[in-house]
Amino acid sequence: MSTLESGQQSNWSRVAVVGTGYWGKNLVRNFHELHALAAICDSDDERLGVMSQQYPGSKSIQSYSEILCDSTIQGVVIATPAETHAALVREALLAGKDVLVEKPLCLSVEEGRMLVELARERQQILMVGHLLWYHSAVLKLKQMIAEGELGRLQYIYSNRLNLGKIRREENILWSFAPHDISVILGLVGEVPNRVLAQGGNYLHQEIADATVSLLSFPSGVKAHIFVSWLHPFKEQKLIVVGDKKMAVFDDMEKKDKLLLYSHSINWKHQIPVANKAEAQVVALDTTEPLRSECEHFLDCIETRRSPRTDGQEGLRVLSVLQQCQQALDGEKSQTLSLSLPTPSKSPLPPSFFVHASAFVDDQVEIGEGTSIWHVSHVLKGSRIGSNCKIGQNVVIGPRALVGNGVKIQNNVSVYEGVTLEDFVFCGPSMVFTNVMNPRSEIPRMQELKPTRVRKGATLGANCTILCGVTIGEYAFVGAGSVVTKDIPNYGLVAGSPAKLIGWMCACGTKLVWNGERAVCGCGEHYLKVGASVSQLINKKK
Repeated sequence: MSTLESGQQSNWSRVAVVGTGYWGKNLVRNFHELHALAAICDSDDERLGVMSQQYPGSKSIQSYSEILCDSTIQGVVIATPAETHAALVREALLAGKDVLVEKPLCLSVEEGRMLVELARERQQILMVGHLLWYHSAVLKLKQMIAEGELGRLQYIYSNRLNLGKIRREENILWSFAPHDISVILGLVGEVPNRVLAQGGNYLHQEIADATVSLLSFPSGVKAHIFVSWLHPFKEQKLIVVGDKKMAVFDDMEKKDKLLLYSHSINWKHQIPVANKAEAQVVALDTTEPLRSECEHFLDCIETRRSPRTDGQEGLRVLSVLQQCQQALDGEKSQTLSLSLPTPSKSPLPPSFFVHASAFVDDQVEIGEGTSIWHVSHVLKGSRIGSNCKIGQNVVIGPRALVGNGVKIQNNVSVYEGVTLEDFVFCGPSMVFTNVMNPRSEIPRMQELKPTRVRKGATLGANCTILCGVTIGEYAFVGAGSVVTKDIPNYGLVAGSPAKLIGWMCACGTKLVWNGERAVCGCGEHYLKVGASVSQLINKKK
C-alpha cells in the first residue's frame, strides 16, 4: 500500500497550487485532503488570505519564483488564466518541477510543441487537466467502444452550455470546448482530417459567445460540438451513436449519468423504420473526477509514468482547437493534418530514418525518430507516428494509420483499412486482411472492413487477423493464431480460431486471479467484471 492509499502524510507528493480562483480553489481542496498540499500561490492578496485561513498547514506565497526555488515542492499545479499557461509551465519545467496545468495546455500549437519537447528532454511529468478522462462515465464509454458494445461508431455530439462564466482573455471555444474535443479524440481514436466552425459574437464584437464545430474523421465518424455561455440553463451532455447501440452521458444528472439505448433501424419496403428500446442504466463509480485526476498526478510523480492526459494528448487537443479557431475566423472549412514532421521533400533534413533500399511515396507523413528498414514500402496517404520501428520487407498502406512507438517486424503488410494505435507490436510474418470474400476477378476495394488494433496490443508471429475486428488495449495474440472476432482489453487468445485463454497485464505478464482481482508482479492491479477486465488506477477500489 502506497503512502497515498494509507491516507497518511506523504513525503514524496508535495505540490503547490498556483491560482486559487474559480477552479483553483477546488484543486487546493483536493490536494489538501490528499495530504499533498505544500503551498498555495496567488497574486491576489484577498484570495490568498482566505485560502491561508482555510488551509493553515500550507504555505501562502505570492511569488511564483519562490515556489520554483523551493526544493521540497515536487509538483506545480497551474490554474491561472489560459494566456499565462505557456510561460508558467515552461518556468516550472526548467526548475525541475512536474506540472499539472489546467486546460488548455497553452494558446498556440508552436508553444505547445516546445513545452512537450522540454518536458521530454528534462524527463518531467507534463499533465493537462482534461477532467473528463478521470470521470468514470467517460472511461466506461471508452471501454464499451473498445469491446464493440456500441458497434461501429457513426457520430458523436456534445453540448456544453451555461449562462456565464464569461471570459475576456479567451472565447467560448477555448474556454468550454477543450474537454469535449479531448473526449471525442480519445473515443474515436483518430485525429480529424477536416473541421468546420461557426460562431456568434454578442457581448463583445471580437469574442465568440457561442460556437458550433464539426469534426470529420478519416474513418467516416463525424462529431458536433456546441458550446455557449449565453444559455438559459446549464447542460453538459455527450451522445455517442454506434450501429448497435447509442449512449448518453448527462453530467448534470445526479444519479443515472450514463444510459445505453439498444435502438435499432430496420428496413421495410426500402424505408428505414426505427425500433426504440428502453434506456439501460450503466453502473458507475461515484468517485469525484477531480479527486481521481489529482490522485493520478501524484501517482505519476511517484512512478514516473506518463499521465493519461499527457502533453502529447494536450497538444492534439490544442491542434484541433487552433484549426477550429481558424475555421471560425474565416467561416470556411479547414483541413487538419497530424502534427508530424514534413516528409523528405522538406528542405530541412528529415527527423526520421529511411534505408536506401526502402520506398516512401509522396503524401506520406512520418514521425520523428521512426526508422524504416530494407526493402520496405510506405504507400501514398499513410501516416506513421514517432519512434516507430518498421522492419524489413514491410508494406504499409495505402492510407494506413500507424500510431507512435509501434514495432512492425519483418514481412508484415499493413493494408488500407488497418489502424494501429500507439505501442502496438506486430510479430514477424503476421497477416492482416481487409476484405472478407476476395475474388481476383471481382474488385472489392469498396467493401473494405476496417480493423483496429488498440494501444499496447501484441500480435504474435505468423498470426492472422481477419478484417472487421477490434483488438483491445494490451491484448495478446499467440503465435500462429487466427483471430475471427473482437478481443477484449487485456485478453490473451490462442488457437485457430483464436479463443480467450486468459488475461495479460500491460507489462506482458499473464495475470493470476484471486477471485475477481489480480495483482501483477509489476504492481498493477486488475478487476474482472463479467467478460471484461479493467486496470485499477485507484487501487483503493
